[in-house]
Amino acid sequence: MERPFSESCEQNKGPLLAVLTSILRNSQRVLEVGSGTGQHAVWFGRHLEHLQWQTTELTQNHAGIHAWLAEASDNVLPPLELEVCRARWAELAPYDAVFSANTTHIMPWPAVKCLFAGVGILLPTGGVFALYGPFNYEGRYTSESNARFDDWLKQRDPASGIRDFEALDELADRAGMVLMNDFEMPANNRTLVWRKR
Repeated sequence: MERPFSESCEQNKGPLLAVLTSILRNSQRVLEVGSGTGQHAVWFGRHLEHLQWQTTELTQNHAGIHAWLAEASDNVLPPLELEVCRARWAELAPYDAVFSANTTHIMPWPAVKCLFAGVGILLPTGGVFALYGPFNYEGRYTSESNARFDDWLKQRDPASGIRDFEALDELADRAGMVLMNDFEMPANNRTLVWRKR
């Protein structure tokens, strides 16, 4: 199978690695929610050798991830099936970090709520949740390009769209997490980092 390719993964992998190197330096096992093509997992696994990186995706996307994993280091694991509202979070293997990129603006809002609730169940005290993507602040877009992107998302699926930071932070608080960092990233994106209380 020809490997799927995401241009955005290629563009943001360097800046994301810099953030993850800092915030995951004391972590050991990472659950990636929504591994997409698998490009991020291979790149981060190669550069963060102290981590065990668990990929996840819907079953129909597993073949593409396996194609990328053919060149991955041993610390990157084959994908698990994970649907955020059906997952038995308490039964998943112990993880001390969760990473997800470009997912919450694609998921419908009920799934975003399931994601945060599940991460809150999964993480131990001190565990880290890093979420990358575009976000609004106080109901406002951070750029015209994000506004156009949001229009495109909603035309494709009215249940999707760029999420408000404040709403996400409230979900995190309910799940027992406190905001630690809000990193500015290229292309009008951010990396939000919460820690389990």
